[in-house]
Order: sequence, then C-alpha cells, then structure tokens
Amino acid sequence: MATLAEIRAKLQAQDNRTNTSSGDNVIYPHWNIPEGAEVVLRFLPDGNTKNDYFWQERAMIRLPFKGIKGQMDSKPVMVQVPCVEMWGDTCPVLSEVRTWFKDKSLEEMGRKYWKKRSYVFQGFVRENPMTEDSTPENPIRRFIISPQLFTLVKSALLDPEIEELPTDSKRGLDFRIVKGTKGGYADYGTSKWARKESALSANELAAIDQHGLFNLNDFLPKKPSDTELAVIKSMFEDSVDGQAYDSDKYSAYFRPAGVTAGAAPSAPAAKATEAKSAPTPSFDEDDEPVAVNVVAPSKPAGESKKAEDILAMIRNRQKS
Repeated sequence: MATLAEIRAKLQAQDNRTNTSSGDNVIYPHWNIPEGAEVVLRFLPDGNTKNDYFWQERAMIRLPFKGIKGQMDSKPVMVQVPCVEMWGDTCPVLSEVRTWFKDKSLEEMGRKYWKKRSYVFQGFVRENPMTEDSTPENPIRRFIISPQLFTLVKSALLDPEIEELPTDSKRGLDFRIVKGTKGGYADYGTSKWARKESALSANELAAIDQHGLFNLNDFLPKKPSDTELAVIKSMFEDSVDGQAYDSDKYSAYFRPAGVTAGAAPSAPAAKATEAKSAPTPSFDEDDEPVAVNVVAPSKPAGESKKAEDILAMIRNRQKS
C-alpha cells in the first residue's frame, strides 16, 4: 500500500495535470487545417500503463430531435449518448437497430442511429499549419481521430518493416495528417507515417516530465447506469417517433448544447433487451467529430411513415 507521502504526491500531480490541461484548446482540431495543408503529430503512449495501445476507442450514438418541447420556433437538435458496447454490454439502441438491416427499406434509418466511432490519442503538434488564438501551457495535446485516419495509423503496427513502436521516445515516427476533399467532404486518405525515425526533443521530454501523460480513459464518457440506459432507450423511441426533446424528462441525464440540467424525474422503467446475433454493419464510421447541437434536415414524408412502423415494432416487441 502507498505511503501517505506517496498518496499526497500522486494527488498533487493529478491536480497539476488538471490545472495545466483545462480548456477546450487541449484538443487539437486538425479538421480545421486548410485544405491541402498538413499537420505533423507525434503520438505518445497512454498514461494508463495497463492499456496495450496508445489510443482509446469511443463510440457514441446521435439522437436527433425536431426541436425542444415547449419552445416556439425551436430548431432541430442532436443529443449524443454513449454506446455501452464500449464496455462490452448490450446497447438498448443497437439491439433494436441491428434488426432494421434485415429490411432494405429500413437501412437508411439504421445508418442514422448506428454508433459513431472515434479514437482518442495524445501527443505533440510538431508542425502546425494553423494560427491558433491560444495554446495550452501543457504542449501535450489530445487528438480525436476518425476511423479513416485510424486505419492509416494502425497500418504502422502491421507493417513488418517498422521495428519500433511509433511512440518510442528515441526511434518513433511522426504522423502527417493531410487534408484534401472527396465528393465535397474532407478526405484524409493521403495521410501517412514519416519514413524516418526521430527522437523526442529535449523540450518534449521535459514537457512529459513536468506534466505527465494523460490517462486516456479519463476522456471517455461515463458508463451509463441502469437508470440512464432506460433514459437512453426512451429518448431513442422519442427520436424515432419524431418528437421534440423533452427537457423535463431528460435534461438531468442527457441534453443538447444550451440546455441546462433539470432535476431528475422518475426514470422510465428499464426492460432488458436480448442482444441480437446479427452481424455488425460496416458503416459505423464518421469523418469528423460533430458538435452536439446541430441542425438536422427536415424529415421526408416517407421517412415519417417508416418511423411510425419502427416505433410500433419496438413497442410490440416490448409487450411480447
């Protein structure tokens, strides 16, 4: 067991890391670099030594609502909730959505509610093509990497010609993110690892000694409780039904940007949902992190009918 002095030192180190890493600009927004530009990153290991990788996977589900209940002229909003498959549990949303892919007419609806993956890394920005208004005192930044980029990052680990981990302090590799466009959307397909190894600089090593490495687990969403899972399921049904977001019911648990938390009401009763064995669809990928509060497109008449059919299917299954 740790001594009192060791515990105090550890707590002080945690406070220091918190104080020097506060603020949104700790996350480097590589998606904002100009088209045709590139940023050079150097990834670092996870501060959690039990993690075999130098990243953590995050999976979120977006629930669109036509507005906020009780507000006149409310614009569509989006609420993001964690998918509990991150922790190996059964997700109440995906348990329903998986069945939709058995019906071609429901595939588009299924894509809307499928989990969106991203990956949390940390490291240094070695070459920055952007002029940032401010940078944090701690130069160790966090990066939210899309599945497209993650595939390229992972390739280094499978390349037999690479002998050391890319995060090695002496023989590691930089990663170059190059921003292009494809079909009107940002594309990072030409991003790649540097060919030559390089050591961390004296300043970079000093920054690690001073600030320590982030524990990437700390930046994953909190695992929902049984009550919160029931709330997620109820929100999902309201979303599919085309209803407005109900602040009175949900704001104490999950809410769009700009909505304050209310008092927790009586939570909807949770009902266990059997996990489906249907194969996982392959389109669970996002190109970019998206703000929580976004304007959703208007719902076509045909989609409204599909939503009613799906909601009826969900409720019928609950009764059986």
